[in-house]
Amino acid sequence: MNRQNVFFILLTLLAGCGSETEHSDNSLTLWYKQPADAWEEALPVGNGRLGAMVFGDPVNERLQLNEESIWAGSKINNNNPDALKNLPELQKALFESKYSKALKIADKNLLGTPPRIRSYQPLGDLLIRYNWTGKPDNYRRELDLVTGIARNSFNADGKSYVQEVFVSAPDNMIVVHIMSPDKGPVNASFTLSREQDAVVKAVDGNTLLLTGQIIDTDDPLAGPGGEHMKFAGELRLSATNGLVEVKDGFLEVRNAEEVFVRLTAATDYNVNLLDVDRSIDPAAVCKTILDNSAEESFDKIKAKHVMEHSSMFNRVSLSFGSDTLSVNPTDERLAAVKNGGTDNGLIALYFQYGRYLLMGSSRAPAILPANLQGIWNKDMKAPWNADFHTNINLQMNYWPAEVGNLTETTEALTSFMEKLVVPGTVTAKEMYGTGGWTFHHLTDPFGRTGVADGVWGITPLNGPWMTFPLYEHFLFTQDTNYLRERAYPLMKGGAEFVLGFLVESPEGYLVTNPSHSPENNFRDSKTGEVSALTYAATIDIEIINALFDYCTEAAEILGTDKEFSARLKEAQKRLPPVKINSKGVIQEWINDYDEPEPGHRHMSHLLGLYPLTHFTPEKPELFRAAEATIERRLSFGGGQTGWSKAWMVSFFARLQKGDKAYENVMDLLRKCTLNNLFDTHPPFQIDGNFGGAAGIAEMLLQSHNGVIRLLPALPSAWSTGEVKGLRARGGFEVDMKWSNGKLEMAKISSEKGGKGEVTYKEKTQKINIAAGESIYVKF
Repeated sequence: MNRQNVFFILLTLLAGCGSETEHSDNSLTLWYKQPADAWEEALPVGNGRLGAMVFGDPVNERLQLNEESIWAGSKINNNNPDALKNLPELQKALFESKYSKALKIADKNLLGTPPRIRSYQPLGDLLIRYNWTGKPDNYRRELDLVTGIARNSFNADGKSYVQEVFVSAPDNMIVVHIMSPDKGPVNASFTLSREQDAVVKAVDGNTLLLTGQIIDTDDPLAGPGGEHMKFAGELRLSATNGLVEVKDGFLEVRNAEEVFVRLTAATDYNVNLLDVDRSIDPAAVCKTILDNSAEESFDKIKAKHVMEHSSMFNRVSLSFGSDTLSVNPTDERLAAVKNGGTDNGLIALYFQYGRYLLMGSSRAPAILPANLQGIWNKDMKAPWNADFHTNINLQMNYWPAEVGNLTETTEALTSFMEKLVVPGTVTAKEMYGTGGWTFHHLTDPFGRTGVADGVWGITPLNGPWMTFPLYEHFLFTQDTNYLRERAYPLMKGGAEFVLGFLVESPEGYLVTNPSHSPENNFRDSKTGEVSALTYAATIDIEIINALFDYCTEAAEILGTDKEFSARLKEAQKRLPPVKINSKGVIQEWINDYDEPEPGHRHMSHLLGLYPLTHFTPEKPELFRAAEATIERRLSFGGGQTGWSKAWMVSFFARLQKGDKAYENVMDLLRKCTLNNLFDTHPPFQIDGNFGGAAGIAEMLLQSHNGVIRLLPALPSAWSTGEVKGLRARGGFEVDMKWSNGKLEMAKISSEKGGKGEVTYKEKTQKINIAAGESIYVKF
């Protein structure tokens, strides 16, 4: 027997672990007793590029389909041509506290032309109509996070049936498989549909082809209309020992032993151009993808998928003792929590679901990062266009990537950032007269980098801020080649923009002007005016300090740019300090202004607490003020949106307040979580899932400022538990076990080898681990 055959047998055994009628460990499974009635109850599957929401209806099944690059709109330079010549007047007005004048200047001369983008759109739906003589029963619907398979099982006409759906990364396609373990016949019809801009036709007896082109209408706010992005989806169906025929746009299957559907999609989008590319034929791309797996069986395709998916997912495990409540359906568990119950197993499941969603929306073959909805969207005009929102949301999407041992999910983000440098360089020059590059509070696949939406979109440091996940990737992986070739050039370009953008303030500081604390306003008590714009908002100072620190650290590691680093250090000396205001909280703006909305959802001035490391116990006044800031925000109703509540978890984790962090995890479940465990803003917005997962990890492990902290914010509710595979900065991997609230075991591993410090409670140990080795630390 040759090696290839042995490998295939192993794959098949892996895919078939447990029969079709058996269910996986419920502790890592979302499961329900009924089909989804609404999209927000359907279960997501994805491979980074393709996604589906599976409703699991045993009579009228619906799979809502997505391909990551299907976007309305077109490539536009939306930099306001009047920005640069009016910038000095705007800066003068803000320095003189003439806010009404400043807002008028900004609205007329800085706002993008056009100011809005268009939306991410769905590919369409796969509709399956089952033909039973009676009503199905004995129903179960589930999503197995370990295998990445959505499965529903039921009895119909005296036989048992199983439908499985997954999205294969190795084969780049969506797979649907329907069979009866006790040999019942499958009778069903299949079709593709889309609300607009597409047609569906049968190509032959077993293939459906959906082709379309987005037709945008002229819109002075969103840009020119026209025939824009082209797209296609192809479905191929095979039925074992059954009849397939085309009827009224459906593929009709009769008396089949099993049905195997392969579906893929493509567009003429070229990420290297940040634009459509008419040399790409989406239908031809689909054909090539499906041709590549045409000779492979379902078992082999499933086995490859399970191996690829589970090898990533299983890197991390988490439990808080025996999950006795996993025998209950997920929606019932969530309802019990919302009614005041506790469920540590559901929290562990929620953490792992966050990792699963990041895998499904940002791993290869993805070419775009996870958007506001990851990859899953049903609407032609999605909430906030499901865009790449860069004033906290896109950053938050990648908070769990490194600590959650999914480092390769950042590749799509890194690659996209590299492409954005090109239009971002134009924005820096045309709007601000600087070198380097930047963009503002949102972008789209066409590389929009000017100011969007309104004056609240004037956030010129969002581009540099978006380089932080790239430096984090280096800190966790210690990949100096990545730092040299990819991260540092982007960081340096962002720093070059900042150096050119800084101006001297009346107080003698170097400041950003204009500046904005994301989406929040202040009231100047001297003038009574309310304004979104100021100079040197606190978040800008925190971003600049972090960016300049990261650049100088990276330059030293790489042995380069000594003069540039010296310029950064000199500029840092002239930045305004982060202040504590008269209320004893971190001051959000350059002056101690009043807050029209003291419970605002954004807490941008606390970036220095998390994910940055400016407010630590080593700086007790700022550390205490950060805690007071959070308590004040919460007392006025802050932290109520999904992502905002998720951020609270990490804030309290950094404050080492485990029980407070736990309270916010529970609030996240009780107030901001849908029955399929999607985060809701409301409506659905995926950043809360990612922020929540990152916050749970932060409660268990922290590794900033050169120290690995074990169980730094362990709540009393998690008195017993075990975690394996979390990653720490410095290239380390950590396993821990604890009981009665005390650490019992800690294992630290390193692929490349390294030195560091490990702390638990008040005790510290030095570690020095050889490459490929592990050590156990005891306290």
